[in-house]
Amino acid sequence: MCGKSEPRVLWFTPDKPERISVGRHRITERLEEIGYRVTLRGTTIETVLSAVWHRGRYDAVIGTTRAGTMAGMVLSALGGPPLIIDHVDPIRQFETTHPWWVAVPVRWLERIAFAVAAHVLYVYAEEHDRVSQFAESVSNTDLPVEYDRFADPPTERVVTAHERLSSLEGRTLIYVGGLEPVYHISELLDAMSVLSAWTLVVLGTGSLEPEVRRAATEQSNVVYLGTVPHEDVPGYLHAADVGVCLVDDPHTLKILEYGAAGLPVVQLAGRAESRLDGLVTFCDPTPADIARAVRSAASSPTSEELRAFARQFDVTTVADDYANAIETVTSTSPRTAE
Repeated sequence: MCGKSEPRVLWFTPDKPERISVGRHRITERLEEIGYRVTLRGTTIETVLSAVWHRGRYDAVIGTTRAGTMAGMVLSALGGPPLIIDHVDPIRQFETTHPWWVAVPVRWLERIAFAVAAHVLYVYAEEHDRVSQFAESVSNTDLPVEYDRFADPPTERVVTAHERLSSLEGRTLIYVGGLEPVYHISELLDAMSVLSAWTLVVLGTGSLEPEVRRAATEQSNVVYLGTVPHEDVPGYLHAADVGVCLVDDPHTLKILEYGAAGLPVVQLAGRAESRLDGLVTFCDPTPADIARAVRSAASSPTSEELRAFARQFDVTTVADDYANAIETVTSTSPRTAE
């Protein structure tokens, strides 16, 4: 850190329950360990108005894609602290899931935000050119994984998971994450009719929760546990045999968590192949090929290569990227008095 003591940072995050969105919380904990004072706020009208009123309290504002970015831009433009954009999702994903009349204005607003920002941290390589075209200062980062907690969870967490799953027969396939169409949840459920020697354990929530609940009622080899505390997730991973992630995305935190836990992984073929080739078992989004990949992954030895890959993105390493960005913007911007 530079000569300033305890830089004060306001961080606008997605307005989601803590147990669903934990990455920013873990980075914050690490930043506070090394001397920063970070205030996390879910992005709402109320939190933005409060931040504008108290804008003199902070030395920097971080805004996470996408609402947080807009909130940070507004705050900075109204005389607030310098803006750091935490650009974690490509515009492609937003345009896929939203109508054009929403996506087009958001694309343009992001361009303005990049231009206003003192620094932009981006995750996806495909966004580099778009970000660099408008932002003066950029750097690459990644999604963080709490490697040690997933690699070696507390014994009581593992025991709890094993006890809860003790009635299951055969091998266990686990999915942790959002229950949305983009994750091919329906195809995964259909694959279980082929994987009779396996039980699928699902942890998460989303718009397809009713379908998952129905499958858990009608199919003996589907178990739905709902949303569990994030601290319990490593225990469930250590109680499973294979992890599955069926989203067309090369930067999926779940893959890193599965890998840290030592699970072989089934991943959707597509954009992730160039990044994860040789580390996971790829499949097409069809029940038959998902089933084929699960069996193939189970017969493979534990992927020490995937474990080593996941270790590179430990939260302590990724948090350094944010610390460097904060130092970059605060060293050139004098602190405002209360």
